[in-house]
Amino acid sequence: MSAIEITEVSIPETLDSPDAEEFLALVELRNAVNRHDSGSDDNVYTAAELLPGWQKTAFEPKRLFAARLDGRLVGRGIYETRTEEAADTAWMHVEVLPDARGHGVGEALARNLEAAALAEGRTRAIVYAPSWKTGGIRIPAPTGFGSVPAGTPEVRLLQSLGYRLEQVERGSRLPLPAAGVDALLRSAQEAAGPDYRVHTWAGPTPPEWREDIAHLLTRMSTDAPTAGLEEPEDPWTVERLLEDEALEASSPRRPVVAAVEHIPSGRLVGFTEFTVPAEPDRTVAQEDTIVLREHRGRRLGLLLKAANLVWLEEVSPGHPAIITYNAEENRHMLAVNEQLGFVPFVYEGAWRKHLGA
Repeated sequence: MSAIEITEVSIPETLDSPDAEEFLALVELRNAVNRHDSGSDDNVYTAAELLPGWQKTAFEPKRLFAARLDGRLVGRGIYETRTEEAADTAWMHVEVLPDARGHGVGEALARNLEAAALAEGRTRAIVYAPSWKTGGIRIPAPTGFGSVPAGTPEVRLLQSLGYRLEQVERGSRLPLPAAGVDALLRSAQEAAGPDYRVHTWAGPTPPEWREDIAHLLTRMSTDAPTAGLEEPEDPWTVERLLEDEALEASSPRRPVVAAVEHIPSGRLVGFTEFTVPAEPDRTVAQEDTIVLREHRGRRLGLLLKAANLVWLEEVSPGHPAIITYNAEENRHMLAVNEQLGFVPFVYEGAWRKHLGA
């Protein structure tokens, strides 16, 4: 019988630190899993791009675990929590090299992550698991939007561990340069009317907009569809924003942002962000997009996304594509994406479990 060993990995201060070797090896493992499962490099990141995210310990504590099968490094487990209102929830993720699957490594990692959560008093676990298989018997989401394949290894494992499917997310890809964006931008500007004005920047948030961006990031956790996941509010402050941006400043990736101001109030009521790799031959990641509920119905989502595509071509042209993820029931944002030319490439199940039950 194969021997499985799970150990916790320290997060290095720098990639040159003496203790960085295992972290670097797990970045390579992450990328190997993503390349194999997706058949592309769209979701491949460098260690320098990923390290800042692991160092956000004040507001987004994370723990990293390595799995060895007969002494060989074959998997990793990610355990992430929040502070304050979200302190009862743990987000978990497991990745195993293709040739090591079927030996119980994924289950061992999952049980280890659950034990870590219980030891910290967490009562709820949430897992986002991509399902690459198409066709066949499907399990529908309780939302009525989207499904995942039945009988695949990740679905069987989650069900055996007592997780319930709550939501399906769609991964979408937009080949660049996008066609017809200028015309869409003009039509969205006309629909929004004179009360709204777009601002763009690349890099940290300008000081005059920090409070508004912190408010919008908090609303991301309450306004976005979360189905039965019941994801808790994730409060942002200017202090947290400044810490986050200070850490991300060490990453080679750069934020490219479009935000929309409601001119009568002088406040930002929506924004969208890309994180852009330094190399022009690599794919851009679409991160948060939000329009406050009270300002929806004016095509501000399309205005923001079209404006940011135009801005991207000004500040960092030549990238091959953009990838993004949205809940399947978020029909408005999916419609915006489809107008811009995004097409689905993967569906991801969002699963929930009450720990200790």
